[in-house]
Amino acid sequence: MENILRSIYQERASDPTTLGILSIENRDSLATITDTFDEILLIISKEQEHPLFVKHYEYEAKKLALYIVNEAQVKLWISKGTNRKVFDWFYYGKILFDRNDYLYRLIQEIKDFPFHERKLRIGLEFAKLIRTYMEGKTLYEKKQYLDAYSHIIHSLHYLGRVALIEKGYHPEITVWNQVKQIEPEVYKMYEELVHSEEPLHKKLELLFLASEFFIHSRTEIGSAHIMKVLAEKELWSIQEFMEHPELSLYATDLIVFIEYLIDKKYIAVELKESKGKSIFHRYYKKQ
Repeated sequence: MENILRSIYQERASDPTTLGILSIENRDSLATITDTFDEILLIISKEQEHPLFVKHYEYEAKKLALYIVNEAQVKLWISKGTNRKVFDWFYYGKILFDRNDYLYRLIQEIKDFPFHERKLRIGLEFAKLIRTYMEGKTLYEKKQYLDAYSHIIHSLHYLGRVALIEKGYHPEITVWNQVKQIEPEVYKMYEELVHSEEPLHKKLELLFLASEFFIHSRTEIGSAHIMKVLAEKELWSIQEFMEHPELSLYATDLIVFIEYLIDKKYIAVELKESKGKSIFHRYYKKQ
């Protein structure tokens, strides 16, 4: 298999735009991160035209996936945490080519998990937590218990990820195994939801109350990133929020998160007259 791999990546290694090449082998403990393929080749390029280019190969009944990714896409995956498999690839992969120690330094940075990156990741996960919790609460109040259950499951996942990132860990695919070791109180809530024999509406009632406590206790750290950005200037329009390179990463969760922080007195609203009679523009500022 090694010779086949070499024949695929050798030309790329001689390309001056190639920054690093990583091989991830499918072992029993890693089957989920290779999408059932026997091996994955990850090539990071400085000037790859497409953010992500994928090819599949087969050799002697073995499956191989080739991922060619540009550097900007890798940084986006890491900052947003949207492709959790990538963290496992960097942790467990074998370096086949490394231009100027690019991969070595990148992997070290991921393991160190700098504080600024942590604040951004916590903010992104916390915003998702707020959205799913609020949607779940609304469904619960409408007695749509199964849909509320689905939302509270998702919100607990986000809560678990916030707890892990807060302590300096990248959430893995097996996130609940991590949470059990590092944040047992959150894990206990998850177990209660899944295994309790209480009627569903009763379980949900108790969990929404418990979740509210955990959310309240983490609002300061969950909002730290967005509050730091707000301090850059006095007043913000919603368009300026959405165009900010870091706040734009919050995507569809941004507006709900802002409204939550207004309710919790972290953000203040300032009204300014518009051309329309009795209609005001809303601007936002740090409370």
